[in-house]
Amino acid sequence: MPPFKLRSLARGTRARAPRAVRSPGPTARFAAAATALALAVVGYTPAFPAQAAATRAQVWITTPDGGRKLARAEDAPFGSARRGTAIDVDAGRPRQRFTGMGGSLTEASAHLIARLPEDTREALLHDLFSADGDGIGLDFLRQPFGGTDFVAHLPYYSYEDFPGLFSIDRDKREILPLLRRARAINPGLTVMASPWTAPGWMKDSGSLGGGDLKPDHYADYADYLVEAVEAYRDEGVPVDYLTVANEPLFETLYPSMGMSSGEQVRLFRLLDEKLTAAGLGTRLLAFDHNWNHAEYALDVLRRTAGIGRVAGASFHCYGGEPERQRDLLRAGERVLFTECSTTDGHDGAQDFAEALRWQTRNLVIRPLREGSETVVLWNLALDPDGRPGFGWCRDCNGVVEIDGSSVRRNTEYYALGHVSKFVRPGAHRIASTVRGPAGLENVTFENPDGTRVSVVLNADDTGRTFSVTDDGRSFSYRLPAGSVATFTWPGVPAH
Repeated sequence: MPPFKLRSLARGTRARAPRAVRSPGPTARFAAAATALALAVVGYTPAFPAQAAATRAQVWITTPDGGRKLARAEDAPFGSARRGTAIDVDAGRPRQRFTGMGGSLTEASAHLIARLPEDTREALLHDLFSADGDGIGLDFLRQPFGGTDFVAHLPYYSYEDFPGLFSIDRDKREILPLLRRARAINPGLTVMASPWTAPGWMKDSGSLGGGDLKPDHYADYADYLVEAVEAYRDEGVPVDYLTVANEPLFETLYPSMGMSSGEQVRLFRLLDEKLTAAGLGTRLLAFDHNWNHAEYALDVLRRTAGIGRVAGASFHCYGGEPERQRDLLRAGERVLFTECSTTDGHDGAQDFAEALRWQTRNLVIRPLREGSETVVLWNLALDPDGRPGFGWCRDCNGVVEIDGSSVRRNTEYYALGHVSKFVRPGAHRIASTVRGPAGLENVTFENPDGTRVSVVLNADDTGRTFSVTDDGRSFSYRLPAGSVATFTWPGVPAH
């Protein structure tokens, strides 16, 4: 067990085993959806012409002692020989497209950010959503529709706690103003919405916590979700993606709702009709739960193969391994990794060195190499005690930590930033093979302008010298033990 851990959801909860699903069949939705993404290039300008011959790679590094955090390092010139320890890049073998990196502006996060002094708040938002200067250019937000375990205060809430009284007024106080500001800073921001539950009166539990959607309220719930998407659009925050139940195989006391794959299929069919009638282009994502039940996602996708707006599946990190994403890739489906929260270590503090190594490997490199288009963590901001929050996780970390008027950037900020600052939506992951002793790990991308971006982790306990070879030319670099580096260099687009 690392000195920090994933948040535990086991205490005081009822975890649902997945209901029976049939073996999925392949679809071709991935290829059909590949043209739907706008190639937004916001806040990042390469320092060299896209068609120029590569003479050097620019380098940004984070060291485990925290002495350098996404710091510009000396360039690595091309011209060295390929070494025994080497990363071979092949832009002629494109993999999945890149859709974005980010987190969730929960009510808890919005409350902490909104209370910052104006200049501090504005500086933080620029650092989160712009790639200029010290910013990391986050471009994907997974937004809860209604209450979660991380609300700013009780009671939990939905947008229609009483039949016929729909309102997003609670989100208008702090969440939506910050979302609009984030979109102003980064107009290419993608927003995904996820409800934790239907309103209690639509469920057999009669409450926001636990229970299933009643069969006679499927149409009501579909109308509710369409109204929420319209309300957000009217507030200046269009919703690009939508799921229908956060973690549908998990029920607990805070907002949650069980849903089988068959029930999700039924709801998708209703939603497709209602979203179409409303003139909304919002796409649907299946599942929204852990890697260890990929069969649920595959069943939904197989049975909705004729619905064009069903775009793929959404996964969380709290069960299973990212290698399960391969099941969807083999079926021709898109994969988005959309929630993970780490916690402080056993001594109540986050060990930066160990967190950097573990997060970069397990939350960034592995999911991306296994086909995910996104890496999306949980709360953008929490206080030093992992609050405000009213669920089971008392020591969850945000991407940043806010204590009154002060802001501290957690390891999560830099783990995300090593990708998000440099890789733009519309990029593709490209093949990159590591040769030599274990410990060196990487993921590499090609931006729409041909720029290459390679993120390299030296997970070993000793420094490692290696070469990177692209199109027959190589540069060498020595990366200290436990460090992460991002390398960028120009290249001619291969596709």
